[in-house]
Amino acid sequence: VKIVELNGNHLVREYADEIERMLGSKMKSVKFDYYNSMLINTVDEDGNNVELGGEFPLEENEHFNNLPVNTLQSDIQVPTNVYNKDPNILNSIYNTEALNDVFISNFQKDPTLTWQYFGSSYGFFRIYPGIKWTPDSNGVVAFDCRNRNWYIQAATSPKDIIIMVDISGSMKGLKMTIAKHTINTILDTLGENDFVNVIAYTDYVRYVEPCFKGTLVQADLDNREHFKLLVEDLHVKGEAKIKNAMKESFKILNEGSMCNQAIMLITDGAMEDFESVFEEFNWPERRVRVFTYLIGREMTFAQNTKWIACNNKGFYTHISTLADVQENVMEYLHVLSRPMVINHDHDIIWTEAYMDSVAQSLLLMTSVAMPVFSRKKETLSHGILLGVVGTDIPLMEVMKLAPRYMLGAHGYAFLINNNGYILAHPDLRPLYKDGKKLKPKPNYNSVDLSEVEWEDTEEKTSRKVQFSESSFPSWSSSSSVLLRTYCETDIDPDHRKYTQFQAVVRYLQGKEPDLECDEVLLQQTLFDAVVTAPVEAYWNALMLNDRVEPGVETAFLGTRSGLLRIMRYAGAEVRVAKKFLTLSDKDNLFTIDHFPLWYRLAVENTPGKFYYYPVNDKEPCKCPAVPQQPSSFSLMKTPEHAHSFSAPCQDLSCFLVDNNGFILLSKDRNEIGRFFGAIDGSIMASLIKMGMFKKVSLFDYQAMCRSSHHHSSSARPLFTVTTCHVCLFLLRFLLDFNFCGLWHSDYFVNAHKQRKVDALQPCDTAYPGFMYDSSIRETNSLIKCGRCQKMFVVQQIPDSNLVLVVTQASCDCSRQYGPICNRMKSQKVRRRPESCHAYHPKEDATECGRASTLCMSLLTFTAPLLISWTLPSWA
Repeated sequence: VKIVELNGNHLVREYADEIERMLGSKMKSVKFDYYNSMLINTVDEDGNNVELGGEFPLEENEHFNNLPVNTLQSDIQVPTNVYNKDPNILNSIYNTEALNDVFISNFQKDPTLTWQYFGSSYGFFRIYPGIKWTPDSNGVVAFDCRNRNWYIQAATSPKDIIIMVDISGSMKGLKMTIAKHTINTILDTLGENDFVNVIAYTDYVRYVEPCFKGTLVQADLDNREHFKLLVEDLHVKGEAKIKNAMKESFKILNEGSMCNQAIMLITDGAMEDFESVFEEFNWPERRVRVFTYLIGREMTFAQNTKWIACNNKGFYTHISTLADVQENVMEYLHVLSRPMVINHDHDIIWTEAYMDSVAQSLLLMTSVAMPVFSRKKETLSHGILLGVVGTDIPLMEVMKLAPRYMLGAHGYAFLINNNGYILAHPDLRPLYKDGKKLKPKPNYNSVDLSEVEWEDTEEKTSRKVQFSESSFPSWSSSSSVLLRTYCETDIDPDHRKYTQFQAVVRYLQGKEPDLECDEVLLQQTLFDAVVTAPVEAYWNALMLNDRVEPGVETAFLGTRSGLLRIMRYAGAEVRVAKKFLTLSDKDNLFTIDHFPLWYRLAVENTPGKFYYYPVNDKEPCKCPAVPQQPSSFSLMKTPEHAHSFSAPCQDLSCFLVDNNGFILLSKDRNEIGRFFGAIDGSIMASLIKMGMFKKVSLFDYQAMCRSSHHHSSSARPLFTVTTCHVCLFLLRFLLDFNFCGLWHSDYFVNAHKQRKVDALQPCDTAYPGFMYDSSIRETNSLIKCGRCQKMFVVQQIPDSNLVLVVTQASCDCSRQYGPICNRMKSQKVRRRPESCHAYHPKEDATECGRASTLCMSLLTFTAPLLISWTLPSWA
């Protein structure tokens, strides 16, 4: 036994050194500065850089949509609702500094990469290249990476969620407001791989959407937004009875996917006996997790509410203010990620198509992402998810891989995800035009393949809707231009300055041997250029010898390889169709099919046959009540021979009508381009009865309609032509893939000048369509219209898609014959993702709740008192 005298001063000093060593890394984190993307290059009133700002060089970069970026440094975005100097934030930012070098290295290896990023579970977002983040008009940064689909899908497996909300009388006022916000926040964490339903309960169970009673629905954008509208209309009354609502929820989940399943209970307290429900439906397996959200400042029923979560592998949080909602809701994602984290299963996910919100462009992207886990020992029980790392991929890059010129004029490639939603398709129309501004449709990334592909039956046809047309790059003022991607100029930054024409020339001259070019396509193009050269000489000879027929404005020839020869016979000042064959320097954003419409229409016909259609270069899509005034038409001919015709009409009413019933020529210029049935319904009705024209039903499932009505049904409204503000002239387009001007990129719907009170919304629209039976070459008949009789003759124009209609103008049958003019989105069976991480036996179920905001505040206030200590008097 040995007695050792302790020196108090030495002991305190030693203890202080230990504390300093232990807290050293924390102090470094606190002192650690980073570039906050919202504060960079910002100075105060004295001209000094603001804290977390600093000088951050930015330079416009064409590869990033001409956005000013810093390709040598990433920076950090922190949403407004997250404290940007929180110790956890600072520590995690410090630990992810090494990602900067990884991002730079990746970009050097693959210059086609765009945005690379890491989303932290604490809420910050590291993005490369670094950018200046712009808040909204109120100075708020609402972007939270944890709410993005790439984060949620990578962090969790597919989920079946039942949201149970207490709407008893005690939930009135602020409590109900917080509850509704909580529901909306939960809905925002769901994606198309998840299924959901919302139940409101008092002393009875009420589905907020009766159409979805007893089932789960896909948590796509349409359904989520629909639920939000219905939740907004909830009102409180009665007494809360949780038992029956719990039973109903478990019954629904029994029919679900058996992957991650959870009940979200939103209430201000649980009073009754609920244990028997869990014994009957969930114990001992505890297959369904239960997450509880205690709403309001009262803590009377906190213990009961927490007990429900802790005994069903869930998590309990207390939400007393609206500001608490976001962080508390996110806790459930951390719990659901535990099994995957413990197993270290780095599942790679691909997201649906979306617009690039960072660059604020209308470029369609997809993201590839994977979760990032902590490798510390506590991961074995706690399952610590650090965040998600990902990168964006422009779908244009994927589209370029499709062998377009090998697929033929009517062949095309498309991409869909496991839910059947389109990533890339020539018939995808993600934008609409509101006035002069292009906007993405609310549901542009949840367009189902069945909504754009053929669906033929005897009586109706769901026709592909084609708004996207190939562009004509203005590389040269000569009569030949190229229409395709021949060389990949985006791989090497030095090549991005070249147009396709310049790249091809330099490659063929041997000046850029490193360019990646399609040699087979180039050979075909050169061959086409040689064999079509005499055509240009012939056109020139016609012009020089003054042999061009009056009214001819332009001659053109296109080949499969993408070569286009153009000859102008009239200057822009005298041309009627001034936008005809307008050249554009930009590829279409959304189509893989680069064959122009006129090319596709012509190759449908046999050689030697003419194809006519009206060309309208006025404002697209004027409604039927507003007269159209196109005064030109286009003629395409397949090679062989020509045929001319004439039809003097004198005092009769004469029309040249195409194979879909649209007028090409008429004495009344206001009728050109309009549907013949809208001009004379009596004759069209007779032609349909005789079988010369066949009526089919057409549907557009990507339309935008103006409606101020609230729809309680989950289905998007099915409008007719007369109620939808997508015009009757779309009929012509639907039948022949034509839309009011075929020579420029029309990949959007024109919404016209709308009154601000009438919001545009996605809708399904129905249209009648008419198709000519070419086997019937001529017909005539007599129509009795009250006191007069109307005679008409219809004759097919040989070697064309036209018919000549001659009728008596003196007999008006319009009074007797007017103009001829709730699809539910079914719950389709989809291929769910293969991986599922529902539960792991090593999970630490004891960590199942978060202290209330009040308790956390008290702990923070008393914490400095807890670290003081005293020495005994002898020291």
